[in-house]
Amino acid sequence: MHKPTIAPPKVAKKPMKLVIHDDERIDDYYWLNDRQNPEVLKYIGEENDYYEKMTAHTKKMQEDLFIEMKGRIKEDDESVPYKKNGYYYISKYKKGNQYPIYTRKKGDLTSVEEILFDVNILSQGFEYFHFKGLAISPNNKIAAFSVDNVSRRLYTLQFKNLETGEFYPEKIQNTTGSATWANDNKTVFYVIQDLETLRNYKIYRHVLGTDTSEDVEIYHEKDNTFGAFVYKTKSEKYLVIGSYSTLSTEYQYLSADNPTGKFAIFQKRERELEYSIAHYKSHFYILTNKDNATNFKLMKTSENKTSKENWVDEIPHRKEVLLEDISIFKEHLVLEERTNGLNKIRIIRWDKTNDYYLPFTEETYAVGVYPNPEFDTNVIRYGYNSLTTPSSVIDFNMDDHSKIVLKELEVLGGKFDKENYKSERIWAEARDKKKVAISLVYKKDTEISSETPLLMYAYGSYGHTISDSFSTTRLSLLDRGFIFAIVHIRGSEYLGRNWYEDGKLLNKMNTFYDFIDCAKHLINKNYTSEKHLYAMGGSAGGLLMGSVMNLSPGLFKGIIAAVPFVDVVTTMLDESIPLTTGEYDEWGNPNVKEYYEYMKSYSPYDNVKNMEYPNVLVTTGLHDSQVQYFEPAKWVAKLRDQSKNKNMILLKTDMSVGHGGSSGRFDSLKDIAREYAFLLDLEKKY
Repeated sequence: MHKPTIAPPKVAKKPMKLVIHDDERIDDYYWLNDRQNPEVLKYIGEENDYYEKMTAHTKKMQEDLFIEMKGRIKEDDESVPYKKNGYYYISKYKKGNQYPIYTRKKGDLTSVEEILFDVNILSQGFEYFHFKGLAISPNNKIAAFSVDNVSRRLYTLQFKNLETGEFYPEKIQNTTGSATWANDNKTVFYVIQDLETLRNYKIYRHVLGTDTSEDVEIYHEKDNTFGAFVYKTKSEKYLVIGSYSTLSTEYQYLSADNPTGKFAIFQKRERELEYSIAHYKSHFYILTNKDNATNFKLMKTSENKTSKENWVDEIPHRKEVLLEDISIFKEHLVLEERTNGLNKIRIIRWDKTNDYYLPFTEETYAVGVYPNPEFDTNVIRYGYNSLTTPSSVIDFNMDDHSKIVLKELEVLGGKFDKENYKSERIWAEARDKKKVAISLVYKKDTEISSETPLLMYAYGSYGHTISDSFSTTRLSLLDRGFIFAIVHIRGSEYLGRNWYEDGKLLNKMNTFYDFIDCAKHLINKNYTSEKHLYAMGGSAGGLLMGSVMNLSPGLFKGIIAAVPFVDVVTTMLDESIPLTTGEYDEWGNPNVKEYYEYMKSYSPYDNVKNMEYPNVLVTTGLHDSQVQYFEPAKWVAKLRDQSKNKNMILLKTDMSVGHGGSSGRFDSLKDIAREYAFLLDLEKKY
């Protein structure tokens, strides 16, 4: 079918002069920031209409992809039960349902099942619905939970009596979505967000059954570069308030038996001192970068002497091993580590009689320890998968080393066999001689050549590492001859904390150069060519997409940028925008000239030039709280104005969702089908 040749929407230029550090920028589309302006909504609607017309010939393809991906999902499904405080908790889906049903069984799995919440019923009448933060009181009688039906990540906290089924009248607005119970079964602690910046900044105490206007503010985080949270230790002994920024943390603690008491400072905040705490017997265990422990180490201290001068090493710092997390059990300490990019699970008996790693044999994989709420157990639950192996939930006996695979993801449809797919990890050399890992997966019968379509994916910010994990939806690309590549660029912690430090602030260009150099490596090694190379990233990964397009526009045939953070300078100069002030240590503070100039040098929106751009699909949500809708809208308008060729530049705005996309398990597949259809159409692969 021929693609339509219709003119894209016309958007007015209304120049806005932006001046700082004696530097002037002209933003022709700044006016799109006003979501209340009918002209803005009209333009977004016109862009959506243009997208629909330009992709009308792919509608059958999108529907087929959706049916195909949905057909791989086991619609009647349930989670592996986990035990906490005498109950087994289960979440399940029924055929046709978009949302889960939460249930529990008392004592053992043969008991009568009790339905706690059917989210399908709660969500009726809402285009978007997110259920979050289910927390059961210590006596198992009351459930706290939160909902967001706008997709702006502002949650309403509510309570349900599990004995009577009645909902309590109080509803607490604008929370982060989680609640922490004190041990008295009536007091809960929760966090409120600033309505403008969405910063988590105040913690309140609420007594069940009282008017919410009587709630007591117990903590106010006044530093606008910090956020706050609250939780209870796994030992159930302490309530903990945490304050966090990119480079610093601070904790306060209080006996969970004394919810009206005064929280004590664990260790006051210091710039570049990061730590987190867990409790066991008479000690706290501290995961920290103290003493220049770049890759973190584990320390411990007495309950009664918590300041840093009392901390002593439990697991010393290791230059080549990133210590990511710990889990504490009655007889065992479990460490989650990363070495040369690969996850490791290390198990140590407290009495030091055993210390070993779980064995994993695949070249690349993803493994992670579950929350494991039970303390007095010798069984650890973890999840394992790889680019070719569906995810499994495994119980491992830490004493006798036996394991039980409780569940392996079923891939329905009758076509999947893991033996038909291959994964590998290769290393590319960046322009500064650093080695960058690329994880690849493809179908074994795919002919690898310059004609092979290849999709590169990366994120590259905040130290977030993209796992080499399995995807049922990705099979729709692999089965059509695509190679999928995860590029472990700097800005992640794939190769340790230094890998992150070398891709942030005044080193941010390394992130973009790594991606480009990996693309060139894949071409040089004959995995693909510029005519068949595609790239995709979301949020900060969308920033990556925008930057590499400007730096090397002829390298890619098509780009997908989901909820892209592309107007970096303007956003980081606006302290009213959610997340801005808390991210100065990630991107830099542009009120400082050095950071402003560096940021301006790579900001995708500021560097759009009159040149030939690849085909681009940009997606966003009108209610996005992380990256406001106007960033991608402005970017698309400027790209169209400057592009010298006639490649497609498309903007799709979902008018009912935010940063995370659709909330239902099937609606989200439609989002993926839209993206895959864009690629397959360009590749003429359908």
